[in-house]
Amino acid sequence: MTTKYLFAGFGGQGLLFSGKVLAYKGLIEDKNVSWLPSYGPEMRGGTASCGVTISDEPIGAPIVLEPDVLVAMNLPSLDKYEGKVTPGGYIFVDSSLIERKVQRDDVKVYYVPATKLASDNGSTTLANMVLVGKLLQVLGSYNEETVEKALGKCISARHADLLDLNRKMMEIGRDY
Repeated sequence: MTTKYLFAGFGGQGLLFSGKVLAYKGLIEDKNVSWLPSYGPEMRGGTASCGVTISDEPIGAPIVLEPDVLVAMNLPSLDKYEGKVTPGGYIFVDSSLIERKVQRDDVKVYYVPATKLASDNGSTTLANMVLVGKLLQVLGSYNEETVEKALGKCISARHADLLDLNRKMMEIGRDY
């Protein structure tokens, strides 16, 4: 089984970090993984995306052209990638920032007010983790032990104080 994920939005929204957490979760579960970040020279405020592939088989190419799962954190990203999601795939939309609805009827769509949920719960910058928590819950792969290990690998010692807040945001997404 192979699943291709694409996280897309503005630089600074934590898209690369989201992909990294997902990739480490796959590694911890003994899967084959690729993680490929992409961002413009502006970084913060410019466009950014991150492709992640998790598979039981070796991965031939890291580029995610047709994601099974799209996480769209801004309208330009939804506009650009909505049509590329495989039929039967999933689209997770930060409905705090994106007002329009997905126009396709051959994908499963989840509107999560991630930015508002994060802000209402003590973080203005972790909407990405709310969406990762929801994504893992919907796909049936939210495992607290594995999530904890993945976060531990991705959060540096310098930012260790953010571990609990990241976990909390994922739980808020999972329970939404």
